[in-house]
Amino acid sequence: MADQKILWGIAPIGWRNDDIPEIGAGNTLSHLLSDIVVARFQGTEVGGFFPDAKTLNKELELRNLKIAGQWFSSYLIRDPFESVSKEFHAHCAYLEEVGASVAVVSEQTYSIQQSEQNIFTEKPMFTDSEWLTLCEGLNELGKIAQRYGLTLVYHHHMGTGVQTLAEVDRLLENTDPTLVSLLYDTGHIYVSDNDYMLLLTKHLDRIKHVHFKDVRSDILAKCQEQGQSFLQSFLAGMFTVPGDGCIDFTKVYDVLLTRDYRGWIVVEAEQDPAKAHPLEYALKARQYIDEKLLTTDEMKERI
Repeated sequence: MADQKILWGIAPIGWRNDDIPEIGAGNTLSHLLSDIVVARFQGTEVGGFFPDAKTLNKELELRNLKIAGQWFSSYLIRDPFESVSKEFHAHCAYLEEVGASVAVVSEQTYSIQQSEQNIFTEKPMFTDSEWLTLCEGLNELGKIAQRYGLTLVYHHHMGTGVQTLAEVDRLLENTDPTLVSLLYDTGHIYVSDNDYMLLLTKHLDRIKHVHFKDVRSDILAKCQEQGQSFLQSFLAGMFTVPGDGCIDFTKVYDVLLTRDYRGWIVVEAEQDPAKAHPLEYALKARQYIDEKLLTTDEMKERI
């Protein structure tokens, strides 16, 4: 597994969601990890309900699974850097212990992703001085991540100050490429900009982690028309797994292969597990990947 260029994972948010902890609360860690094995993925990202590193490592070892990384909510604009740094050190120490490769960072100052605000029209904006604080802070967090053998990957996200391609451009132009890399999320950039290829091709050299998230265009249109929040939108089914929406992942995957991408591709789809059976959708994603993306040689490498 370690010699492969691309590792395939699936995120825990199809089983339990950190933004709404009550949904899928009955799905245990053992349940999640065993489903991942059944669906033939190689690993996952750390969820908010995951246990201490020693306990998690035991469960991973039993199933021959790996951890890709974990989300970190930074408040570099809102909080003193010392407090953010302290939390990030603890975050990275945990990730180092569970053998992760990336620390996923998203600036949450002014974020509306957990509010009732219209996710399509009310996103926050940063001032010039706030942009400077953010980019300087990310460079420092990148240095910390490297001390733990991790790569900081920034997650552009709906409802935050770094959502659109223009905002990603600004962040990457003003951060050190040796310290700050990019997490490319197909679903978030499509919902934001109605395009998912331009960000990929423009910033491929900075992309060190990938989320494959599909979008149901009909539900997206309804959510936009109704002015729904982020939580309302994903509960309505705006997001789904690859092969179940409108995004053509063959184009995305071809570009990644052309530029010799190395790292994780993690299937991620915020859904209500009461409506979208987690294992069913994991298997649906696995089938799409096998049939539409992987060559025979790539499939042999995975076995």
